[in-house]
Amino acid sequence: MTDLTVSADLLRPAAAAPRAVNRDKIAETAKAFEATFISQMLKPMFEGLSTDRMFGGGQGEATWRSFMLDEMAKSTVKAGGIGLSNTIMAEMLKMQEGRQ
Repeated sequence: MTDLTVSADLLRPAAAAPRAVNRDKIAETAKAFEATFISQMLKPMFEGLSTDRMFGGGQGEATWRSFMLDEMAKSTVKAGGIGLSNTIMAEMLKMQEGRQ
């Protein structure tokens, strides 16, 4: 059995977080979160719909419905959303500033 040694690199303090805030990436992440939230809120609205009637999509419609809901949510966010992404972005910026 060998002795365990601690690398000197592990004992050095961690480098400070970068000062530059990538607002575009944070905004993109906040909008993606809002789209996911909206998609999950839309999901129960469509669960009870029957797709077996004439002109219904049948099993295929039921299979691909989640993709339709995701795209509806993304379109909603692109059109202005429900205001959730602004709050999420503000909180993410506060969290990032707190780390620095």
